[in-house]
Amino acid sequence: MFENLQDKLQRAFKNLRGQGTVTEENINEALREIRLALLEADVNLSVVKELIDHIRVKALGTEVMTALSPTEQVVKIVRDELVLLLGKDTARFQFASRPPTVILMAGLQGSGKTTTSGKLAAWLQKGGHRPMLVSVDVYRPAAREQLKVVANSIKAKLYEGDTKGEEAGPALVERLAKEARREAVNTGCDTLIVDTAGRLGIDSLLMDEMAMLKTLLAPQEILFVADAMTGQDAVNSAKAFHDRLALTGTVLTKMDGDARGGAALSIRHITGQPVKFIGTGEKPDAFEAFHPDRIVSRILGMGDMMSLIERAESTLDKKKSEDFAKKVLSGDGFSLEDFRDQLRQIRKLGSLQSIIKMLPSVGPFQGMQQMADQVDEKQFNRVEAIINSMTNKERNNHEIISGSRRKRIADGSGTSVQEVNQLLKQYAQMRKMFKGMGKGGGAMQRRAMSMMGGMKGLGR
Repeated sequence: MFENLQDKLQRAFKNLRGQGTVTEENINEALREIRLALLEADVNLSVVKELIDHIRVKALGTEVMTALSPTEQVVKIVRDELVLLLGKDTARFQFASRPPTVILMAGLQGSGKTTTSGKLAAWLQKGGHRPMLVSVDVYRPAAREQLKVVANSIKAKLYEGDTKGEEAGPALVERLAKEARREAVNTGCDTLIVDTAGRLGIDSLLMDEMAMLKTLLAPQEILFVADAMTGQDAVNSAKAFHDRLALTGTVLTKMDGDARGGAALSIRHITGQPVKFIGTGEKPDAFEAFHPDRIVSRILGMGDMMSLIERAESTLDKKKSEDFAKKVLSGDGFSLEDFRDQLRQIRKLGSLQSIIKMLPSVGPFQGMQQMADQVDEKQFNRVEAIINSMTNKERNNHEIISGSRRKRIADGSGTSVQEVNQLLKQYAQMRKMFKGMGKGGGAMQRRAMSMMGGMKGLGR
């Protein structure tokens, strides 16, 4: 979601290249570009003003490292200031000294509270916790049913409760909350996630109910769920909730969308509370802790290798990866069957675009992001279909695949002979690329770009 901001900041830094020193004149020109880039990204005006002032003081002050070029100096200062703006350190999650830990999910209707509640439960399960979910939204039956579906999909405990009694409105909400906490204790659940009701806008009834739940449950965390696509509206809503409830943090949803990123950069400064998690997709595991330094690295085009590594470690089959690496490094190359297995592994990490956007956009990876945007993800299905249509002998020895075999493979996979030929050519290029891995980054980059180009054109 930070692509536009990244491009504009890179343009501002580019204007400084070739300058011998940082002067007030050239830094002012760069700051104008940076200010415009932030405003266009929907960053709050007061945040932009304060950030630019801090960058100007540091860029023209004595803190500048003389060993760096003007561009490097400004990039470093912008990076440091953005990290400070976002909270510097990754926010810690608060747990109760005596279970259950109560987490109150707040937010407006449509912000993604229910889905986020399920994602948070799945995240806690990965950490060895035993969460229980409960919906106290007694005004929309569909909300309670949605949470039930979400809980079933991640195999998390759910307290449904009886909503057919005499109570209604806040009285029913209060009873469900009390019963859910008691049930969590009785069943050994160490965390209770309370999915609350939302409104289309801030109103006194909503706030009164949230305040009642806070007093009743004494939650360790009050998380405001904000739709990053709504920009400054999300920031304003977060401030209103914080003024009344004293939030402990924010969860930004739809961070994989085409939002401009202003909410992520503004919300902590305005509320004084950290962004703790971000939602990066629709699946239950598309949820991660918010790391300010990593987000800033993405914004500045430096990539986010740590998040990519963590995603790989939690998703990929370690033994298969090690076996493949041994084959490659042995010099014997790898078969089409190995290629298919690795393709399946990579697809577990997410879309190719999401993977490559975590790589730096400078150095040997420069240009990869632009090329990734042109890749049709559906082509991976065709690649796998082609390899599946081969015999085991053909997959392990591609040189025996003659013209007649190629025709049979194309018919069996619903593709054309041209597509089969293109895949085999691409596979051969990849073998060469891996054989040359130890011969320098430049050669590897050219081969990787060539491989990406082949993938882009497959099936056209």
